[in-house]
Amino acid sequence: MTTATLNANAFDYICNLVRTKSAIVLEPSKTYLVESRLNPVAREHGLESIEQLVSELKRPGAQALTQQVIEAMTTNETSFFRDIHPFDALRQQILPSLIEKRSKERSLSIWSNACSSGQEVYTITMMIREYFPELLGWKLRIVASDLSTQILDKAKQGCFNQTEVNRGLPMPMLLKNFEKKGLTWQIKEEVRKMVEFRVVNLVDPFPTMTSFDIVFLRNVLIYFAPETKQDILNKVTRVMKPDGYLFLGGAETTMNLNVSLKRELVGKASCYRP
Repeated sequence: MTTATLNANAFDYICNLVRTKSAIVLEPSKTYLVESRLNPVAREHGLESIEQLVSELKRPGAQALTQQVIEAMTTNETSFFRDIHPFDALRQQILPSLIEKRSKERSLSIWSNACSSGQEVYTITMMIREYFPELLGWKLRIVASDLSTQILDKAKQGCFNQTEVNRGLPMPMLLKNFEKKGLTWQIKEEVRKMVEFRVVNLVDPFPTMTSFDIVFLRNVLIYFAPETKQDILNKVTRVMKPDGYLFLGGAETTMNLNVSLKRELVGKASCYRP
């Protein structure tokens, strides 16, 4: 594999492809990211460079390769209990409040968007089992979605290496919810089966969904242009309960996006409500 710098034409082609398929905007400074994500894809297909990969992408019938490239470019960083404050807010205030409000209907729904390899949604699920076991007797719906079918497959398996479980996951929770399988840890079946995994591209029309009480949409809007952020937030708002909660990433905001969401501080976490 050549180590030559990615040429401008190939970089522009990848940027346009990613934007067309996912609406994610790659800035000119992201050449290194394209190289680090796509050099392994090129090698897998016996190609000497990303430029050759681009040539293959331009051929008729390259849909599978195109999907692989999009998935490689949209797989993002995650960890258990990432940015702890939203989970503290969930445990200390939001879930107790919703349990009281929904006590008659005994129904609760949570959506983890751009769930990547599953650490966020499994964090939520383990917290419910640990602190709110009464919800296991409710009509509880926990949905996790991502654009990438490959990363969703990993999330469904619930297998994590030692480094992944060391990042943010308390040891008692690890031992209680996981089984050691060789060099990896697999989350127990009773935890995995609580989660419904779905392929959802945030820039496309959403599939038919019930309304959600809590939506996590963290650390994904930062990749989109303002008009795309506004469109996504409007669609998310439409699938939220009127008294629901939306969590964005720490560097994300609805400011200047002309959406009907109001920021609210819950403990040390910011959330947004219709």
